[in-house]
Amino acid sequence: MDSDDLEPRKAAPTLRSLDPMSIEELRDYIAALEAEIARAGEAIKRKESVRAGAEAFFKR
Repeated sequence: MDSDDLEPRKAAPTLRSLDPMSIEELRDYIAALEAEIARAGEAIKRKESVRAGAEAFFKR
């Protein structure tokens, strides 16, 4: 079992209405979302590295 399986599931975030946003606001929104995706990707890499280290240690 993965330790992430023990964490409580979070509700899906509510979607923002895009209709009232200007083009510039939409571009800023996209940039913020891309930054958050990159941050999540880095967290995944760190967790995979820790997992690989633990698996290597316990396979000895």
